[in-house]
Amino acid sequence: MHRFNEADAGAAEEALLACCGSHRWALRLTAHRPYPDIGSLLAAASEASYDLRPADLAEALADESWMPQPLLGMRAPGSQAAHTALRAAHAAYEARFGHVFVVCLEGVAPEEMLDAVLSSIRTRLANDPDEERLVAADELRRIALTRLEHLVATHSEAGAH
Repeated sequence: MHRFNEADAGAAEEALLACCGSHRWALRLTAHRPYPDIGSLLAAASEASYDLRPADLAEALADESWMPQPLLGMRAPGSQAAHTALRAAHAAYEARFGHVFVVCLEGVAPEEMLDAVLSSIRTRLANDPDEERLVAADELRRIALTRLEHLVATHSEAGAH
């Protein structure tokens, strides 16, 4: 926590952008430092996530599409048919909503990820665009909090050695 609180604003913002691609979100969290503990930082991050405007959400979702990783769920164990279905579901989702599919998989076992992602995409394809924007924003919030918690824990452990 100390390392994050004491980092210069540019470094803190850059670290936060790795958690959520909204510059407004990262600037807000950077400006409100220092945080007394991880719980306070996570609460502020969650609150900032709820305050994202549509343009901020679009920016964060666009940033997710540039992440250097395969489609969500593609690394999970499963049959070729399941992976083909997942690729098709991702394509249908992006065509319908105009952005990548995001879902927080914290706590999902690796062998259940492919089914969890596929089921979630199929369910969410039935959402209207406004409803899906709210769901995607909440999933992004959960992902950002998980990444932020990991970021601070990793930096705390590195500083403790």
